[in-house]
Amino acid sequence: MARSLRTLKKPRPFLERNPSVLIFMAVLSIVTLVATILSEGFGVGIVSTSFIKILGKTLCLCLVALAMDLVWGYCGILSLGHFAFFGLGGYMIGMWLMFERTKDIVLESLSGQPLPPTTEEIRDAIGTQIFGVVGGSDIPAIWHFADSFGAQIALVILIPGLFALAFGWLAFRSRVTGVYLSILTQAMTLALALYLFQNDSGLRGNNGLSGLQNIPGLDAVPQSIVSVSFLWGSAIALGLGYLLAAWIVSGKFGNIIEGIRDDEPRVRFLGYPVETFKLFVFTLTAVISGVAGALYYPQAGIINPAELAPIASIYLAVWVAIGGRGRLYGAVIGAAAVSLLSSAFTGGQVPDLPLGFATLQWVDWWTVFLGFGFVIITLYAPQGLGGLIDRLVRKDNR
Repeated sequence: MARSLRTLKKPRPFLERNPSVLIFMAVLSIVTLVATILSEGFGVGIVSTSFIKILGKTLCLCLVALAMDLVWGYCGILSLGHFAFFGLGGYMIGMWLMFERTKDIVLESLSGQPLPPTTEEIRDAIGTQIFGVVGGSDIPAIWHFADSFGAQIALVILIPGLFALAFGWLAFRSRVTGVYLSILTQAMTLALALYLFQNDSGLRGNNGLSGLQNIPGLDAVPQSIVSVSFLWGSAIALGLGYLLAAWIVSGKFGNIIEGIRDDEPRVRFLGYPVETFKLFVFTLTAVISGVAGALYYPQAGIINPAELAPIASIYLAVWVAIGGRGRLYGAVIGAAAVSLLSSAFTGGQVPDLPLGFATLQWVDWWTVFLGFGFVIITLYAPQGLGGLIDRLVRKDNR
């Protein structure tokens, strides 16, 4: 009898408790595989390289939306600054990409000289090439590790993580919550963007970093193949991120952060270190956002301070709300739907709508359309698209 009771109390395996993980992995694998087969790089050429890049970037946006859902949907922290961490990750990898590409150009231009160039001459030429657009020629100190791929990858994790750790420690230890915390995160994002707009920030000011789609050492590889490689890299990152997030929210840790979201004073009264839990989630999601940005901007080809504007983080919250916060797959669905529709409406794939007295140009009206969609979903489907899927699943089970 005792043995049977122990058997009954044995916890079920992780995947058995979270069947949505297997479903998500299967759908992600199928989409990525079908896109690869139909691509120009490895397949029959039905899907263009530009659309493969859109898919890759969409998966990166799904990853940052997943991070947003973890910090907001599960922990209750409405951060309006997570796109800043996304941008920081992009800047870190962008520095290496731009430095190495410029270095190749400089070495090629100096190869015809009678005497081989010195290391100092090479660095001076690289500095002039990169920073001449802002009236400079010296390589700033923050570019010290720009020639090291490993170091910049480490900075993709460390810079957003340390930034979030410092900000979160100051905010949470002061017990700033609710709308006041949201305003603080928005102010942080705005301050960072304004700083990066300055030419003396060391990151080329408003010009940003460009030419990031040209991967050093892969000049002979066509973009059709590079884009598929990034698509798979983005898919793997999203899959691992989803697995990590599902594991976090499915156990005791997940119960605690949901308790913090629903009734923070009660969780604190029970003796749990609320600030520590919030700081961990805030920092972890910042790191995930940084990784997403590092995969996104080589596919986009350019990054500038406008990418870090507070409005981007507000859009991120809208994506999660549309998909259904508190549901990991909902955040992914919301980000994917909005991203793909945005590309279609603003990229010219959807024809303008003649109304007789005027012509509706989707490039100008897309954000209005998105706003109306957000209001309708909030009013008639407050649990988002993910909630609608849950209802359909329940009906089928009946």
